[in-house]
Amino acid sequence: PGLRFTAPAHTYTSTEAAAIETELLRDYRFGQQQLIEIWGQACAIAITKAYPLSSLTKKQPTVLVICGPDQNGSIGLVCARHLRMFEYEPTIYHPKRSSHSLHQDFTVQCEKMDIPFLSYLPTEVQLINDAYNLVIDAMLGPEADCANIKEPYSGILVTLKQIKIPIASVDVPSGWDVEEQSQDGINPEVLISLTAPKKCAVSFTGKHFLAGRFLPYDIQKKYELNLPDFPGTDCLIEL
Repeated sequence: PGLRFTAPAHTYTSTEAAAIETELLRDYRFGQQQLIEIWGQACAIAITKAYPLSSLTKKQPTVLVICGPDQNGSIGLVCARHLRMFEYEPTIYHPKRSSHSLHQDFTVQCEKMDIPFLSYLPTEVQLINDAYNLVIDAMLGPEADCANIKEPYSGILVTLKQIKIPIASVDVPSGWDVEEQSQDGINPEVLISLTAPKKCAVSFTGKHFLAGRFLPYDIQKKYELNLPDFPGTDCLIEL
């Protein structure tokens, strides 16, 4: 009841994604920190919809958030902080921290919430399966070169391909090409697309959320995003 089927949202390339973001920052006067906060909070809400506290099978509502070096990693940090407010127990693995003060701010915010940071990721896959209910992949975003993934991320991807607990990916599953579906990449159960789905999301068969209900109408028109009707006052929608 209440479900409305709309035309599928327009998928877009990494070039368009970058252009939209530049326009938001330059012409529409959004701040980068503001965008990361909006996206990160929406990701946390998507996680609560896909994995409600009551559905988690382990005794503690533990979640492992793996953060990359760039913007996707910062979105992961914000997501972890909000999950903590929603009474989950996130742990962050953030192997290469950016020197950018903005990213450092998000790190400090998590530390002040007493969210633990791992110093290394166990290569023993069973340890991860036993300790956490799910993994949030906020590692390599749309700007990553998937043909040339360096350590520590190539090693982390090997581990993520072997774990048995669900993976939820932010914007683009790490290691996937933004423009096409991955054949041998990680296999997330949930994908949270930011702003609009990327081309690689077309054939994604898991639970797919679109997060971030803030795009000015002129940008939606200009890029023909054809975004779906969000329900009520929700900041995300399941596609």
